Amino acid sequence: MMMLLGLLTMTVLVLVPFMLASARHVLVRLGRPKWLCRLLRARTPRSGMGVGATVTDELHAFLNAGKRVQIERRQEQLALRDDTLDGAPPRMGIDLDAGTAVVRKGG
Repeated sequence: MMMLLGLLTMTVLVLVPFMLASARHVLVRLGRPKWLCRLLRARTPRSGMGVGATVTDELHAFLNAGKRVQIERRQEQLALRDDTLDGAPPRMGIDLDAGTAVVRKGG
């Protein structure tokens, strides 16, 4: 009985978000109805993963310790700054002698 309950829980945690993400993808690709597509595009995060991918990653991390390390490393990389002294491409620079400042939009 416990095994069946565990299997049902895993199915709900993986398949339901996957099915919802698939339906959302199909609706956005088809472009109809337009009001729903606009709503779905507005709620899409600019960066990062959707709910289905997050649930799948967390389930994978629960079963595999190496995946947990990968997820934590990804979060660390998002939190770190890009400094010019670290060899990162400069986003801004100020030249006091010439009286100019350069600011580039981060991509």
